[in-house]
Parts: sequence; structure tokens; C-alpha cells
Amino acid sequence: MSIDIRKELIRLLKEDESFRYEVLGLLGIRDIMDELKKLRREFNRLIRLGEKRWEENNKRWEENDKKWEHNTKLWEENFKRWEENDKRWKENEKRWEENAKLWEENFKRWEENEKRWEENNRRWEENARLWEENFKRWEENDKRWQENAKLWEENFKRWENADKTFKWLISAITDIRDALGGGFEYYSSRVIKLLMKERGIDCDIRVNVTLPIDGYKEVDIFCSDPLIVGEVTVTLRNIEEAKNQLEKLNVAAKAAEKFTNKKLYLKVLSVEFTNEEVANFLKENCKEEGIYLIIGREQ
Repeated sequence: MSIDIRKELIRLLKEDESFRYEVLGLLGIRDIMDELKKLRREFNRLIRLGEKRWEENNKRWEENDKKWEHNTKLWEENFKRWEENDKRWKENEKRWEENAKLWEENFKRWEENEKRWEENNRRWEENARLWEENFKRWEENDKRWQENAKLWEENFKRWENADKTFKWLISAITDIRDALGGGFEYYSSRVIKLLMKERGIDCDIRVNVTLPIDGYKEVDIFCSDPLIVGEVTVTLRNIEEAKNQLEKLNVAAKAAEKFTNKKLYLKVLSVEFTNEEVANFLKENCKEEGIYLIIGREQ
């Protein structure tokens, strides 16, 4: 190999990182380096784990030191009590001697009582036999209770099915009422309810609600949780009427916030039909003020 080629190889090994890794790969050293890196990471992980365990053990030792100090104080107090008790035991020895005589007399009485206990044992055996019979009866009653529990479970399932059917009927009746005779207010409330369901919220939308705030405030559409306020009108003929309706909606929204002490979640303006000019005005202003706009028809 010429000197120029050797110098070029040395230069590339020093300056070209990718070339250096290719050479290491050909020599099989790169795999070794990768394994060394893995070992180093694992070693570092074990060190960190060990440090955590040492920290936990140190905390435990500190807690145990406090407990030992507390127990040492208790032992000192107990030792003093034992000294006092030792004195009392010496005094009690004399009393025990006197009591020994009394125990001899009582022993005779115990012999007499033992005979009575034998008689009582016979009675206990009879009672034990009666308890065994009662236990068997309890086992039989327990089986009956288990059978009744199964019947209750079956009846509970039937009640659940009946409750679901009842809720479905109520929902169907509500839909029929809204479709047949609810007017544009009920139509608007239905649209808002579906909108809230799409947002993952199931709420109770009410129509024609009177709020007792600052006298009385009539609200066409109202929901307390989340707070929703809406105004509904059959027609808006010009821009001036549209402005008045927006102002009416803002007043109703403030009254609802004051009454419920909640922040407004949604304002709704619903118009059954209007002309193109008013519709464009409402779309622009409602977008700016964050009002949800419902327009039935444009003339």
C-alpha cells in the first residue's frame, strides 16, 4: 500500500464519521461497541435503581431510629414501674400466705362445685345435641334463601327490562308531542338537544320558561345544566327588528346567568323565516358574538 493511500485512509478515519463506522462494522468492532453501549445503559439503570433503594432504606432507618428512641423512653419508664411492682410483690407475698389458708378452705368448696359442674356438663351435652339439630335446620333454610335469591335476580332483570320499555315509551311520546303540536319553539329545542348530544352532553331543554329575576323574565328556550338560553321568533322583517331580537337575547342571557349564578354555555337565536338581507345580517353578527343561529326559511 502506497504512503499516499495510507495517509488518505488515516485522514478519513479521523474526519469522516460515517467512514469510520463502516470500517468498525467491517472489523466487527461496531457490534462490540453497540453491546458495550447497551451494557453501559443497563449498568446506569441498575445504579439508579440501587440509589433509589438506598434512599428508601435510609428513610426507613431514620423512621426506625425514631421508633427506637421512643421505645427506649418507654423501656425506661417500664423499668421504673417494674421496681415499684417488685416492692408490691414482696408485700403481696405476705398476703398470699394468708390467702393460701383461705384457698384450702375454698378447695373443699371447689370439690363440691365440681360435682355440680358434672351435672351441668350433662345438661350442656343435651343442649349441644339440640344446637346440632338447629344447625341442620339453618342449613335447610339457607338453601331456601339461595333459591329465593335466584328468583329475586330473575325478577330484578324483568323489572330492568320493563323500566327500559317505559323510558322508550316516554321518549316516543315526547317526540310525537314535539312533532305534532309543539310549534317552532319545540322544533328549536329539539335541534339544540340533538346538537348537544353530538357534543356528548345529554341535557333537558325547556320551552317558555319564566325566570323570577328582576321581576320576571320570559325565556323561550332554557337549560340550567349546562346553561343555555335561546330566543325564538316567527319572522324578522328588517335589520332593526333583527337588532332588537339580538338585544333581547343578550338581556335574557344576563338574567339567566344572574339567576343560576353560572357562566353561559350557549346562546341560541331561532328564526322561522326571514328575508335574505336580514339572514345575512344575522349570520355575520351571530358569528361575531358566538350565537348559534337557526333559520327555518329564507324568502
